[in-house]
Amino acid sequence: MKQIMSADYWSIIKRPGKVKEQNRFHQFLFLWIAECISQIGSGLTAFGLSVYVFAQTGSAADTALVTLLAFLPMLLLSVPAGVLADRYDRRLLMMAGDGCSAIGVLFILVCVMQGNASLLQICIGVLISSVFAALLEPAYKSTITDLLTEEEFSRAGGLVSLAGSVRYLVAPALAGILLAVSDIRILLLIDISTFVLTVFAAAMVRRSIEAKRQPHPETFLESMSEGWRVLRERRGVLLLAVIASGITFFMGVLQILIKPMVLSFADAKQLGFLETFSACGMLVSGIYLGVRGIKKRHVTVLSISLALSGLFMAGMGLSSNKMTLCSFGFLFFAMLPFANNCLDYLTRINIPNEVQGRTWGLIGLISQLGYVVAYAISGAAADLLSASFGWEIGRSCAMLILVAGVLLVLTAMIVLFNKNLSECVKENRPF
Repeated sequence: MKQIMSADYWSIIKRPGKVKEQNRFHQFLFLWIAECISQIGSGLTAFGLSVYVFAQTGSAADTALVTLLAFLPMLLLSVPAGVLADRYDRRLLMMAGDGCSAIGVLFILVCVMQGNASLLQICIGVLISSVFAALLEPAYKSTITDLLTEEEFSRAGGLVSLAGSVRYLVAPALAGILLAVSDIRILLLIDISTFVLTVFAAAMVRRSIEAKRQPHPETFLESMSEGWRVLRERRGVLLLAVIASGITFFMGVLQILIKPMVLSFADAKQLGFLETFSACGMLVSGIYLGVRGIKKRHVTVLSISLALSGLFMAGMGLSSNKMTLCSFGFLFFAMLPFANNCLDYLTRINIPNEVQGRTWGLIGLISQLGYVVAYAISGAAADLLSASFGWEIGRSCAMLILVAGVLLVLTAMIVLFNKNLSECVKENRPF
């Protein structure tokens, strides 16, 4: 941190134009720190709304509905947002996405302060926030490519995974503690304050990176189709996006069902501790990857990490013992950064920089379809299972988590024995 905040660093920040090559990774770290803080704020709101809705309705489906509506606009708008990231100033898009998404959180806060916010009001708020947040992801990933060299992509991927883990590492425990002494309003206020910092960070980085302005004779729709053309020509990248979609499905199932499962025998504070302790696995792996990265055998590492993730996920569905759940949760999350790092690296090195925005937008759409399916069916499936067999909601959730873990192991086997993907990587050919 001291090195980042040195006088030399700030002199570079203040000087417009191209950043010196040796300071590009420092620029990335500056933006990454702000993203970590933003993830904490978003995690507080996500955790608080899940507990708030489940306490009001007692329904896993209602809890899943809020998560789905918060996520779906980001997914549907990811492709046009990617085109915008290639046509306009990427840092400016990050600022607009982060700043305007605070409006939705503010709307929910106002509704809560006027009394109990209804399910409809919460859904409206998260929809507003999600629509503007859609601008952020393709612009952020494309900015990383602008800043770094290919040799730094793997380290950056590890740190980006680490930033994602902060959402689960810090936010649940902090939210649980805050909810024990206050209510959801404090979580929403903290989240709103983090938007200010992330907008500032994007603005500072923008001053030091000259926006690449390229002519765009094609129409907006033609630009969107260009991303699909890139994926068709690089079928290995398309396959990786499909694999990522399967991973996000299983992740979505766990994300939705773990809360009602644990809340059936514990309180919000204990749930927060469980999620935080489990996310420590991502912290450990993220730090390792941020320092060392993965040098070779990315497909093998990907398949092994997925197989182990599936085994540990299944283990979480087999026990209601808190220590056992913490152990399996820790190991499950420890495997995810390895899978994400491999997917990110194999994808990034095979996409030309000038189409990174639109291609990442399309990859995001494909890879995160799994979340949509999981959010749409997992909560309803748990409620249906409980009604059909007379089980408690916690038992139904545990059974579905077990099944999802087994299916994730089978997915890993498909990845390992896919000859086309393995041969492309082995021969170092473009996908």
